[in-house]
Amino acid sequence: MNAPPTSAQVNFSTALNMALDEALASDDRVILLGEDIADRQGGGVMKVTKGLSTKYGEKRVRTTPISEQAIVGAAVGAALAGMRPVAEIMLMNFMTVAMDQLVNHAAKMRFMSGGQTGVPLTIRTMSGAGRGFAGQHSDMLEAWFAHVPGLKVVTASSPADAKGLLQSCILDDDPCIFVEHIADYWTMGTAPSAGYVVPLGRANVVKAGSDVTVISYGKMVADALTAANKLEAQGVSVEIVDLRTVAPFDAETILASVAKTRRAVIAHEAVRNFGVGAEIAALIQEEIFDELKAPVRRLGGKFCPVPFSPALEATFMPNSEDIVTSVLSTLESRRS
Repeated sequence: MNAPPTSAQVNFSTALNMALDEALASDDRVILLGEDIADRQGGGVMKVTKGLSTKYGEKRVRTTPISEQAIVGAAVGAALAGMRPVAEIMLMNFMTVAMDQLVNHAAKMRFMSGGQTGVPLTIRTMSGAGRGFAGQHSDMLEAWFAHVPGLKVVTASSPADAKGLLQSCILDDDPCIFVEHIADYWTMGTAPSAGYVVPLGRANVVKAGSDVTVISYGKMVADALTAANKLEAQGVSVEIVDLRTVAPFDAETILASVAKTRRAVIAHEAVRNFGVGAEIAALIQEEIFDELKAPVRRLGGKFCPVPFSPALEATFMPNSEDIVTSVLSTLESRRS
């Protein structure tokens, strides 16, 4: 990290705009592509790109047709031609439309060229439950992309990290998927300074503790902090590890924390089955099984599409109370 955060407050949307502004200003090869991202179309549906086309011109901040295949295909081609494109796919569910360009071309190019050709492409995409957008607009699909060799998958839990991680993605010479949770755009946090960069592949211990480790990322880190505060009133000390980079995740930090607390709970909004939590649980079991006092627990969304009904959607999503329950169950559990 270069400069530390400031004492001012900004929301996620502003922090992301700061990262894009800084990248456009510092490198003429950076271009932005996406639906409605230019100021004539409103500066993005979440206003992340507001003001940038006016400042840098519509040749560098381009509103595209509603075609995810065209957006990602053009971005891959631009990256191969020496540009550093940042493509916005408005909703993560619609990444499915462009899987061929992303998985069969962007992700594999460096390997299939013997390391000669990188694809310095960043794709920003948003998703997440809690806003009543239902099953085709709310899935957290990070495990799909984490399973693809050649892709980096990144998500932030604070505005400062959002700026610093997005900046690192744009500077990276390989394709990165930057996941933004729809409920976070209005969340306030400490503003990052100019030049603030968060290295990819390094987790952050956002709270130290001694009894149990909670491993999470993105929006659920806030839920973990809320749970930790409730548990602290009951005399339970929780350590929280924020992955920040989902793939490749920081195994060293995870194992060091769990080796200290000897208990682990992994929490993410994406469905629990076949999720990122399963991979982390397997790592812990393979590397430090003999040091564990209790089985590793996983917490995730229900194995179903995200419901439209507010009551059902709330049931689908794990929350801070679920984390509290999982932690207490872990503390009560004993390996036989």
